[in-house]
Formats: sequence, structure tokens, C-alpha cells
Amino acid sequence: MAASTHTVTNQPPPLVGYDVFTADRALREAVERHLDPEVFAEADGELADFGRAAGSEQAREWGVLANECPPRLRTHDRYGNRIDEVEFHPAWHRLLGRAVGAGLTDAWGRPGGHVRRAAGFMLTTQIEAGHGCPLSMTHAAVPALRTDPELAAVWEPLLTSWAYEEGLRPPAEKAGVLFGMGMTEKQGGSDVRANTTEARPLAEDGTYVLTGHKWFCSAPMSDGFLVLAQASSSAGQGGLTCFLVPRVLPDGTRNAFAIQRLKDKLGNRSNASAEVEFDGTTWARRVGGEGRGVRTIIGMVAATRLDCVLGSAALMRQAVAQAVHHAAYRRAFGGVLIEKPLMRNVLADLALESEAATVLGMRLAAAYDTDSEAERAFARIAVPVAKYWVTKRCTPTAAEALECLGGNGYVEESGMPRLLRESPLNSIWEGSGNVQALDVLRALQREPMALNAFLTEVGKARGADHRLDRAIREMLTELADLDGIEGRARRLVERMALVLQGSLLVRWAPAEVADAFCASRLGGDWGTAFGTLPSTLDLATVVERARAEV
Repeated sequence: MAASTHTVTNQPPPLVGYDVFTADRALREAVERHLDPEVFAEADGELADFGRAAGSEQAREWGVLANECPPRLRTHDRYGNRIDEVEFHPAWHRLLGRAVGAGLTDAWGRPGGHVRRAAGFMLTTQIEAGHGCPLSMTHAAVPALRTDPELAAVWEPLLTSWAYEEGLRPPAEKAGVLFGMGMTEKQGGSDVRANTTEARPLAEDGTYVLTGHKWFCSAPMSDGFLVLAQASSSAGQGGLTCFLVPRVLPDGTRNAFAIQRLKDKLGNRSNASAEVEFDGTTWARRVGGEGRGVRTIIGMVAATRLDCVLGSAALMRQAVAQAVHHAAYRRAFGGVLIEKPLMRNVLADLALESEAATVLGMRLAAAYDTDSEAERAFARIAVPVAKYWVTKRCTPTAAEALECLGGNGYVEESGMPRLLRESPLNSIWEGSGNVQALDVLRALQREPMALNAFLTEVGKARGADHRLDRAIREMLTELADLDGIEGRARRLVERMALVLQGSLLVRWAPAEVADAFCASRLGGDWGTAFGTLPSTLDLATVVERARAEV
């Protein structure tokens, strides 16, 4: 037996065994703010239960296992029959089952459904982000299917079910289903109008067979998919059209859906992303009119873009919670790290980024719960603004939080490397940065109500902070100058995002948080790295607010 050489000391305990929801003050306050009191009373208990489950040692272990044992593709069975199935570790199914069972695909028909779901989505993403993909796709498929009431009547109850059933069977035999999406192809990427997949009509109205490929197909183990293809029509309409492709046909036979391979990705390892082929016999049902594919599927895209915002906000929250937790227990150079002025500055800076992302994401979720023209117009422009900015802030936030743990943070067991690998993903999925910036320009140029709604929202905080007021004036100057606007699109959208975040924090965050955000992000009293906040601010209060008590 080896002799003992030392005693392990000065190592922080793991951040487990806590309520992830209640410990996140910014998130819980947002849920309370955006829900009616009686709805909040119910949601608060549900989310606290889910938060305790998310913060458990069991959930943490499931997240580790789901990523250490990534999905495997089985193209054929033992006899050589094509089956195209994806196998997942049981931990993945447990995470996904718990999330579906918490109503995270059911937002469209219950009071405060989007706010409640958004909070739950942020909680489950902090365990492990990969299983959020099928949750997001299934949730987001509802508005696209509602363009065809007949299809919606069949599929929506299954999509919004709280029952998770793994495995491929006819949808009529399942209590709940999952959906994926196939839009992009090799030659076009985000330019989906360059798609070449063809859809040939069959004798039965609204049915087609597809020939082509999808370069990125989300959640390939799902029961159905919304895809875009070029419809050929004897009536002379045709064009890019949305289709529903089921994996299993009503008679129980498998649809032609050949999975070529699973992508070997930087992060998001627990989740399967695939390349698929449609061989000319792939049966599909049209959703919406021919040639209206983008218009039909845009509701799904908007909902998944909001989930990218929420997912990034969740990753930032978990990274910051881990950094603050570590610093609260770790001693160095004669004191606890969290009490050191420079570390406090870094942690406060990270906390500002996290809270601003959370407050913005939850405000957008609330817009979906309000069925008004003004809120729809606000969401139309604010979702791509937030998708552009929040997802881009995720990677530097995760990297700096990892550094707060020092060498321990660079070790896989800490969980921080997984957060860092995941952090760039939401900036790429559902349209990368340039796509979002250009979408904001389209909204500005074609939908004047969107800009009016945005300015109305920002204007609610006018007069509360002089730095915010100045930033609003500068933003309006930018908006008034349309010369060379495409080349300045990123600059403009960044400014819009910061002004919107600042206005929300001034209205709803503690004064210490709003003051620090406005001083640094809007007032220019900030460096180019985290930890460069003005030393005159009350940073200790900002850090303590971000701490997750165990």
C-alpha cells in the first residue's frame, strides 16, 4: 500500500444538490414578472421541482454519460435490411424523457406556456445541451403545421404530449412524438433557395415523393421531419415548398430515409446530426402551398432561433454559476478568491453578461405568450437581434468562466470544457451571425411596425439612465443612415442588442446590475476583456446575486 503523501484541501465541493431554478434569481424574477400571479404560483412549484432534479447528482451523471457515450448509427440489421436507426445511451433517453415529461414541448396552448417552457428549457440545458435539439425542433414544428389545419389536428397533440416514447412506430401507436428538421444542403447552406431536392407530386392531392439529400438533418431518430424541397407541378406553381416526411408510414413500413452518416462535431456530442438521402420513393405530405416553403417554415425557424438565445443564456448561466461557486470556496494568496478585488471584477463582469442574456431571452418568450400585433412585430425584429448578439457572447463568457477555475477548469471532469465546446453552436445553428444581421435589415426595410415596436420597448426606460439615453440617440442616428447599411449591419445589430438589454435591466434588474451594465456596455467605461469594469461600482452585490447557494 502506498504511503500517504498529502491531505486534499482547498478544493471546492461540486456544485450539485441544489435547485437550479430558485438559485437563479434573474430567471425566477423573470418568470414571476411575465406570468399572471395565479399562473406563477403553479409554475413556481413546477420549476422548483424541475430545478432540484436538474441540480441533482443523478442528472449530472446522466449528462456526463450522454456525452461520453455518443449516439451510434445502425444502417442495417443483422440480416442486411436497411433500418437507419440511431442508438443513444440510456442516459440520453432519461434526460429527454424527463424534459418532455416537464412539458418542454408544450408551450402553444397553455397560459404562460412560452415563459414556463423557456425557463424549463434553460434548466435542462444546464445539465446537458444536446438533448435540447429534439425538444426545440418538436416545440417549434407546431406553428408550421398549423398552416395546414388537417395536419395539425393529427400531429399537434402528439408533438405537445408530455409522454416520451423512444423507438420508431406508426405515430398513431405512440402517446407522443418528436420532430426534426432538414433544410440545408451541401451547395447552399443557409441559402435554402439554392436547394436541389426535388418533390414530384403523386395522384393523391398533397402527397409527393422526394429525391435529393440534406447535409444537416436535425434529430434523425425523430418520428417526423419538416423539410424543404423544390416542388414540380403540372399546374405551373412549384418552387421551394415545405413537406412533412414521416419515418414510419401508417401501414407500419419504414419510409425511405437513408442516413448516410452522423456528423463528428466539435461539441453537442450527445446529440445526433445526420446527412440523409431521399431516393425517389421517400413519401412526403405538403405543408402549406407550393412555392411557399420559406413562408411556411419561418415560424419554426423563429421559434428555434429563440431557443438558440435561451440555450446560450443557459450555458452562460451555468458557466458563471460554476465560476462563482469555485471562487467562493477556493483560497489563494491569503484569502478567498471571491473577495479579491480583481477576481470580483471578473466575476461581476461575467454575471452582467449572463443576467442580460437571461432577461432578454425571457422577455422574448413573453412576447410569444401575448397574442397581439405589437408583440409579434417586436419579436420579428428582436429575435434575430438577440440571436445575433447573445449567442456570440456565449463563447467568450464560457472561456473566461473556465479560466476562473484555473487548471481545474481545463480538465474534463470539471464540466467546463464541455460548456466551452458547446458555446459556439447556437451562433451557427438556425442561421449564423451574418444571416441574423441581414434578417434584421430585412425587417427594418420591409416591416416598419417591427422597428416601431422595438423603439417602443426601448423607450419604456428613457430618462432612467443618461448613458442609456445617449446610446438610444446614437442608435437612432445609425438607423437613419442607410448608406452602406449592409456593411455596417453587425455594428448596428450589436448596438440594438445592447440598447435593448440595457433598457430591460434598467427597468427590472437591481440598481447595482443596471448601473454596471450601463457604465460598461453603454457608457464605454470598459476594456476589451472581462474584468475591466469601473472599480467604483458595487461589484460585490452583483457577484453575490449570481451565486448559486447549495
